[in-house]
Amino acid sequence: MASEELAQKLQRRLQLEESGAAAEGEAEAAKGAAVAGEVEERSCLTASAGAELSAKLCRRQDINEGAAQPRRAAVFNPYTEFKEFSRRQIKDMERMFRLYDSGRDGYIDLMELKLMMEKLGAPQTHLGLKNMIKEVDEDFDGKLSFREFLLIFHKAAAGELEEDSGLLTLAKLSEIDVSIEGVKGAKNFFEAKAQALSSASKFEAEIKAEQDERKREEEERKHRRAAFRELKSAFTQ
Repeated sequence: MASEELAQKLQRRLQLEESGAAAEGEAEAAKGAAVAGEVEERSCLTASAGAELSAKLCRRQDINEGAAQPRRAAVFNPYTEFKEFSRRQIKDMERMFRLYDSGRDGYIDLMELKLMMEKLGAPQTHLGLKNMIKEVDEDFDGKLSFREFLLIFHKAAAGELEEDSGLLTLAKLSEIDVSIEGVKGAKNFFEAKAQALSSASKFEAEIKAEQDERKREEEERKHRRAAFRELKSAFTQ
């Protein structure tokens, strides 16, 4: 009787040990799978980070070698960055830019530039259009932002465009006067200072003229509304 009881106890102990070993094995297997997954995830992140770092280093190298220019912020102030142009000139350029930005996305793409050149009477080949964009495409996105559009007139005013350049043709046919009004070309410091003061005064005068024009238009609207109310009251009496 005692031997049978002892045998049962030994068998029970053996079963417990076997089940414990199996559970431990499953835990070890799960732990190993988790570690393998973490290693794989880390390797993917490392590869992604490595590719991104590599792209940034390549771009920095292109900038240092002059093959690329640093990207500028999307928002800029054209009146402070392009001081050689008056407010009226910049507004004329902005109107022209919006006229041909048919997609209303803030850019002039290849097809929109094609339409612009056709409207100006100077159609270009597909390659010619791509070269035009390439001359001022600072962020290499294959289209013109408003800042890059202003660069066309900046380069034309500074004499930085070739005679056979499509951009020079665009600037000439746009009917926008791109004569330089800033301090470029001043013979000495005093002349530059005088030109800067003159430019500042002209800038202020243009702002004042715009404000006066808005005031005059508002006064006219008030008079028209008053006359309409008076006329309306005469008919309702």
